[in-house]
Parts: sequence; structure tokens; C-alpha cells
Amino acid sequence: MGKGAGKTHATEGGSSDGVENKTAFAYEFGGPAGTAVLMMVLPMVVYFLYLACGPYGVATVSLAAPFVHLPPALLDGSALHDPAQPWFTLEALAVVVGWLLLQALFYAVLPGPMAEGVELDPQTPGARRLRYPMNGLAAFFVSVLGAVLGHALGVIDLSYCYHEFLPLATGAIIVSVALSVYLYLSSLVVVPASTPANAPERALLAAGGDSGSPVYDAFMGRELNPRIALPGGFSFDLKVFCELRPGLIGWILLDLGCAAEQYASHGSITNSMMLVLAFQTYYVFDSFYNEPAILTTMDVTTDGFGFMLAFGDLAWVPFTYSLQARYLVLNPLELSTLTVLAIIATKLIGLYIFRGANSQKNAFRSGSTDPSILALEYITTERGSRLITSGWWGVARHVNYLGDWIMAWAWCLPTLFHTPITYYYVIYFGILLVHRDLRDDHKCATKYGKDWKRYCSIVRWRILPGIY
Repeated sequence: MGKGAGKTHATEGGSSDGVENKTAFAYEFGGPAGTAVLMMVLPMVVYFLYLACGPYGVATVSLAAPFVHLPPALLDGSALHDPAQPWFTLEALAVVVGWLLLQALFYAVLPGPMAEGVELDPQTPGARRLRYPMNGLAAFFVSVLGAVLGHALGVIDLSYCYHEFLPLATGAIIVSVALSVYLYLSSLVVVPASTPANAPERALLAAGGDSGSPVYDAFMGRELNPRIALPGGFSFDLKVFCELRPGLIGWILLDLGCAAEQYASHGSITNSMMLVLAFQTYYVFDSFYNEPAILTTMDVTTDGFGFMLAFGDLAWVPFTYSLQARYLVLNPLELSTLTVLAIIATKLIGLYIFRGANSQKNAFRSGSTDPSILALEYITTERGSRLITSGWWGVARHVNYLGDWIMAWAWCLPTLFHTPITYYYVIYFGILLVHRDLRDDHKCATKYGKDWKRYCSIVRWRILPGIY
């Protein structure tokens, strides 16, 4: 389905006068039908991971039939209507909403530098750049240290996050769905055709979310940078706010809640729990430490803000990424020193590849005069872009993805090998990285044409040298 005619929004990389694009629309995720299924299935996966690894037991596998063993309460359906474990409470919904409002307040008032995003709609003369407050690190420290201090003083009980995990997850799903509906409907508001193309009130549509199919566009996100104007001239960017703040910091609070419950139940915190908490907290800290880098990611520059990102940011990330910590509450594991060292080594190897590759690319792009950067080989495209063909980026086109995936193993290894459920993240993240690679390959092939083919002939491997 092509883009609708007569729209007064600008599409990324296209016209801002609403001229209809007659080219066929390239659907992802199976188009409208596929995205409709995903909107129903993804929340069910969140619930399944809780039921298959939680208070009712843990799913396991064996070499003999039946190969998959689910908790009995899940098989007989009793887990679905357990009065002791409600799926929804108004209190939990209020906590989720309150948490979002608190993080929104931090986003608006905490000190931090301002950063400019990429140029919007480069084909439009005078295209603007949006500005963003980069105070996420301050919000991270205030939130996490405040929660730990509040728990130590008895003001709050972090184990609430563990005991109310299910209704909190439901609350996050409800909020993400409501936000998705708002985002889609607000993107349909038409501004006068006489409004200048670079005016703040003229919404910029994401090319991949403006198909004309309500279901598909609501999933992908129709508007690229939805913002809310606040008093005092402050423009609140919904996508960049949700991208890191509520979900990532909330994820660490869920982890801390699991650690608090393990201590309350067993009198100590195991070294396996400490590893999971340390690795995941560092990951979130690193995300905020390098917060400006998010402004150049595909999520911000290309994808619209709809169900895919809203649900992912607010529900999927915190309530599935904390699975290993939840498992260790009911299955506390004290690891040998050798095992701990091996897991730490895995983490450091992944971090070395990930950080080394990204730092090398950033230094190259910024024009560093370091001899190691000047020695890098590259090809120059007809567009003037330079594509690195040596160093880390000569190993694979997305060698940083390899480092990221190795670090994912370090999150899961502290649970050992009693169940495959705790390795869901490694599997999911591997699929996600391959999908990202395919999207990026298509984008670059379209952008660079024959130069991209030449680049791929030099750097043959995509992520994993010798295999993929």
C-alpha cells in the first residue's frame, strides 16, 4: 500500500508538502497481519516467561518425551486464576504511572547538558535539529541510590517489586498500549498546509510507519519525533524519554527487588545474584554514560514511535530482562571461584570487542589524529561517506553486535544450565541483532548502491566471522 495523498506531514527523507509517494510500500514483520499478531503475542510472551520461571516453578527440558516440562500450575491452568497472585491491581497501575511521572519530572528538571539530534528531513532547506536534555545519568543515580537508601532506612521495601511483579507488568503493558493509541491518533492531526516545513508544529512522519494501514502504522510508529509542548517553552520528547529512562532504570529496580527478596528469604545474597546485578547495572549505567549516542541510533533517527518501541521500552525490557534475577530468588546458586572468574572473563571479552569497535568508529568519524585511527583503511562512496574496511570493522560489518551478544551470555551464565528459560535473552537478542543487521544492510544497499556491494566484497562477514 502506498502512502496516502494530501498529508501535510513531512516524511523522513521525502517531501514535506504531502505529495503522494507512488512507490510500493515495503512492509516489515509480515505487514498489517503480522504486526496485529505481534501486538497480541508479545504481551503473552511476557506473561509466559513469568509463569514458566516464577513462583509456580521453572520450565525444563529433557532428552526423553515429553521434551518440555512446564510447571504443573501452568499446565492445569490454576496459575491463571490464583487469588494469591492477581494479574492486575489498581495499586500496581498507580505505581507504574507514578514511576513514569517521576522520571518525566527528572527529565525536565535535573541538570545536564543539552545535545542536538541529527538533521531532520535533510532534503528540506533549513531543516531543524531537535534538542534534548542529556541528564539521564543524573536520573539513574538519583533513582537507584534513592531506592537503595529508602530500602535501607525502611521507607520503602524493594521486595515489593518482586512480590507485585505480575500486576506491575500488567500495568506497564496497559500504559504502553494506551501510549501507542495516543501516539497514533495524535499523528493524524493535520496542521495548515501553509505551515513552514521546518516549523516545530509540523510533525515529521517516519517513512516506515506511514503505510496507510492503521494497525501497521500504530505498531511501527507513524510520527518520528512526537513531542508535547510544556509551559516555559520546554518541548518534551516522548520517544527519547521512553527509550532509556523508565524502562532501563525500572529494570534495575526490579533486579534490586529480587536481590532484596533473596536476602530476606535466605539471609544472604549469592554471588550469582551479585554477578547478574553487577553486569546489568553496568549495562544500564553505560547506556546513560553514553546517552548522546542514542540520538544517532536507528530507533531515534529512522523508526517512528509506536507500539513496537513503546511496549519494548516500558514493558518488554524491564519485565523480561530481569528474568535471571527472578530465577535466582527461588533457585539461589553459590558459584565456585573458577566459575565466577570464567563468567567475568566472558563479560570482559564481550565488553572489549563492543567498546573497542564502537570507540574506533566514533574516533574515525570525529577525525581523530591518533596513529591507529589514521592507519585504518576505508573506501569512499560516491556520496562522500567513508566505510572502514580494516581494524575492528574489517573483521565484520557489525562486529560490535558480536561483543554485545557475548556480554548477553554473561548475564545468563550465573544461572548455570538447569533450565533453558534463563537463556531466553541470549536467543532473543541473537535474533534481534540479526534482524537489525538485515534492516541496516537493506538501508545501506539503498543508500550506497554499488559502493555497498564493493564494501561487502571486502568485509564479507556480517556479525560472526567465519559463520555469519
